[in-house]
Amino acid sequence: MNNHFTFTIKSTCLDEDYHPSDNTRITTNFANLARGNHRQANLRNALKMIDNSFNALAHWDNPKGDRYSVELEIVSVDIDIEGSGQAFPSIEVLKTNVVDHKTNKRIEGIVGNNFSSYVRDYDFSVLLQAHNKGQSQFSIPDNFGDLHGKLFQSFLNSDAYKQNFKKTPVICLSVSDNKTYHRTENQHPVLGVEYQPNESSLTELYFKKMGLQVRYFMPPNSVAPLAFYFLGDLLNDYTSLELISTISTMGTFQKIYRPEIYNANAAAGKSYQPNLKNQDHSLTQIVYDREERSRLGNEQGKFAEEHFIKPYQTVLEQWSASYA
Repeated sequence: MNNHFTFTIKSTCLDEDYHPSDNTRITTNFANLARGNHRQANLRNALKMIDNSFNALAHWDNPKGDRYSVELEIVSVDIDIEGSGQAFPSIEVLKTNVVDHKTNKRIEGIVGNNFSSYVRDYDFSVLLQAHNKGQSQFSIPDNFGDLHGKLFQSFLNSDAYKQNFKKTPVICLSVSDNKTYHRTENQHPVLGVEYQPNESSLTELYFKKMGLQVRYFMPPNSVAPLAFYFLGDLLNDYTSLELISTISTMGTFQKIYRPEIYNANAAAGKSYQPNLKNQDHSLTQIVYDREERSRLGNEQGKFAEEHFIKPYQTVLEQWSASYA
């Protein structure tokens, strides 16, 4: 069954001239920034924020704070089922690369960072909503996230992934506003202070089925923890510059998308519950349409149902049942 799926990787530079392609999930965060009258200024300002954040964290041998810049690639993954030649856009992530202007070297960063998936849109916007419609108590469908998790793991084990990337991905998300996070005594020189949540979440369960575990750290110069999803050993499998490339990139995006949490004027304390209604925060000079992103998530979930889930339902069910 594994031979029925072929993954193809395409890469697009994310710079101030970036335009989303027709196959890009338009709810993808960076695609949202790259539309409208302010698209070029949005991208230019966001990329400058990333560079500034990177240099502030990588401050050694960097007296002027301008030694490094970060280059971003959008990695789009298409899946071809049964060798039909008709590819479906399955996953989209970001790849970081670091340019050291002192040594004139280009250093490979981390793949993952942002994570987008049509099948995840389907699971949360279509399947989960239909399962709970008219129900008095929220519940999760049987095998929720199984197919998505196995597709993701199949991609990581594919020749396409191994030929393009040296290390496993790290995905960096915002914390949940319905959980409380408690500061621990553990502190990492790059990732910062570790926090632990008071309970697990549906997101954690979903990513666990993708083979990923999670830890929460509040990096230096940050005001709230970030959720780092990874395989292996987050603290030892990656270099300092690799980790900083993810922190600076995703920390910047979260300041734009979740300013109530990540651009708050007060830092998280020993016990911290994120609040999306927090008024004591600053806005960036970057336009972001949060309402549009939420609305389009439903539309793209239905797109996945129509063009992937239903047409290949039998094949997908057989493959998922046999995948180990």
